[in-house]
Amino acid sequence: MNKKHLNQQLSSFALSMFRKDFYGIYHGAFSAKIESNRFLINTKEAIFDAIDEEDMLELYFAKDYRWNDASADAGIHKGIYKIITDAKFITFCMPPFTTAYSLDHNIIDPKDFFGHQELGQITIYDPKNFDDWYDRAVSEIPQYFHSHKTNIMVIRGYGVYSYNRNLHEMAKQLAILEKSCRLLMLEKNSEVTGFDY
Repeated sequence: MNKKHLNQQLSSFALSMFRKDFYGIYHGAFSAKIESNRFLINTKEAIFDAIDEEDMLELYFAKDYRWNDASADAGIHKGIYKIITDAKFITFCMPPFTTAYSLDHNIIDPKDFFGHQELGQITIYDPKNFDDWYDRAVSEIPQYFHSHKTNIMVIRGYGVYSYNRNLHEMAKQLAILEKSCRLLMLEKNSEVTGFDY
């Protein structure tokens, strides 16, 4: 695997996600599996609109000193890679319309063509207690992917975890999900206000 090319792909992906407001300045995570027990992940200090090689760490599944500088989500990514062999790329992001929609709904049922065709119905996962969520997330997120046979997990009030074998396909699905949630919210708003948009 050409690491320089992979770093360029990840940098481009991060910039695109940042521009869409899916990542904040220091908020979000993305990774790429290199081998069966190794993956690249952003550092905890990464600024997503300007990712370079210094913002990426190569981690082994066995923890060492490098884990101290890695994203707080590194343990979750490791858990997904261990349990889901098809996972090649993983991201955690907080798309604003998807996250907002998750606050008041249990299911995302896209009414637009692309959402309906590409995603279908998505159940929203309720983490319940945020106080211990990060402790539980390390095991609950990988287990959810494994037991539900899905590659997108929308978590109420938290954001979206996604994995895929293809980086562009993952970005496409996340963009479609966000557009579908935006349309659902616009539809709901037009029903409440009586305005047609």
